[in-house]
Amino acid sequence: MSEKAWISTSVPYLTPQNGEGPSDAWAAEAAARGGAGSQRIVHAGEAPAPGVVAALLGVADGAPVVVRRRVIEFDGEPCELTDTYYPVDIARGTRLAEALKIRGGAVALLAELGHVGVRVREDVTARMPDTGEREALRMGHDEPVLRVARVTLDSRDRPVQVDMMTMPAHRQRLHYEITIG
Repeated sequence: MSEKAWISTSVPYLTPQNGEGPSDAWAAEAAARGGAGSQRIVHAGEAPAPGVVAALLGVADGAPVVVRRRVIEFDGEPCELTDTYYPVDIARGTRLAEALKIRGGAVALLAELGHVGVRVREDVTARMPDTGEREALRMGHDEPVLRVARVTLDSRDRPVQVDMMTMPAHRQRLHYEITIG
């Protein structure tokens, strides 16, 4: 692991902020690791759902969804590419469809809109990056990426958000703690 590696935990990113503590979970996590975390929104708006996203959201392949594409940075260096997708009936016409930061984060806005996540599924795979990912993450040709596909479901088991995260494998450590029973 490099000096700038961190342990990623999902819970702070899935829990709406209650006004106490930092409103940006990534900035707080990066600060706890001794660095500065930031993100750039490179696109927000409607787009056709890619096949894997459509399957996770339970919509037809190519159906319109709202997507927020971000470059996540640690001390000014890109460390993750995250595309977050929402069903159009939840996100169309909301701040989720705008290329601006959302005070309290998207999870807090979803909760305001009546969509609170209660269950999450994550699939983690490793692969070689495509050219665009390699350039955006400033990686060498022989460095693999981790791909995390996360779907958040509400109390009715409806998918309300899908995150597709791509990160350099050599700069990331995923940490999961599971309570059994």
